[in-house]
Amino acid sequence: MIFPIGDDQVKGGYFPLFSYSFIVLNIAVFIFQAMLSEARLDVFVNEFGSVPIEIINGRDLYSLVTSMFLHADFMHLLGNMLFLWVFADNIEATVGNLRFLLFYILGGLIAVGGHVYFNMDSTVPMIGASGAISAVMGAYLVMFPHSRIKLLFLIFPFRISAWIFLGLWILQQWIAGTSSLADGGTSGGVAWWAHIGGFAFGLFMGFFFRSIGSMKGVELHVKE
Repeated sequence: MIFPIGDDQVKGGYFPLFSYSFIVLNIAVFIFQAMLSEARLDVFVNEFGSVPIEIINGRDLYSLVTSMFLHADFMHLLGNMLFLWVFADNIEATVGNLRFLLFYILGGLIAVGGHVYFNMDSTVPMIGASGAISAVMGAYLVMFPHSRIKLLFLIFPFRISAWIFLGLWILQQWIAGTSSLADGGTSGGVAWWAHIGGFAFGLFMGFFFRSIGSMKGVELHVKE
C-alpha cells in the first residue's frame, strides 16, 4: 500500500493548533473505545455514530459531530490520522485557527449529509473523520496544487505533485461512489459520498480562502 507521510510546508503562519488537537482527540477516543467490551462498544457506536434514519427524523443530531471522532479499527484510525497530519496543518497555518476549526467541522457536517442523502433508511451508524479530512484535501488541492506529497511504498519514499495525488484520489472515490449507488452510495463499509461531498465542499472553500487573500505571502519549503 501507498501512504502519504509528508509534504512541502508553509513557512511561518499560524501554529496548527486544531490540526494537531484533532489528531490527539481522535487517538484518545479510539483508546477509550478499545477499553470497552464488545457489547458496550456497540452501544457507544450506535449512540455517537450518525445513524441516517435518526438524522432524517431529527433525532441524535449531536452525532453529526461526535461521529467524526470515532473509528472502526486501528487501520481506519491510522489512515485518517496520516491524511490529517499531512494535509491539515498547511491550511490552518494559512487561514488561521478559528477559520480552520469552523471549516473542518462544517466540512464534516456536509460530508455526513452526503452519506445520509443516499442512505435515508439506513440504521447503520456512520463513523470516522474521513469526511472532514476529505474537505481538507479538497481545499489543499486548490490552495497548494504544486506542493509535493511525500509517499511511502513499502519502505521506499518518493514525492509526487499534490494535484496528481489528490486528483487520482478523488477519481477513485467518484468511480467507487457512482458504482455503489445501487447500494445507497456505500460499499465495503466505505461511505463514498461522504468523501465526495466533503471534497467538493473543500474545493469551494479553497477558492474562497484564496479569494479573501488567505494565500497572500504564503511560501512553501521542503520538509523531510
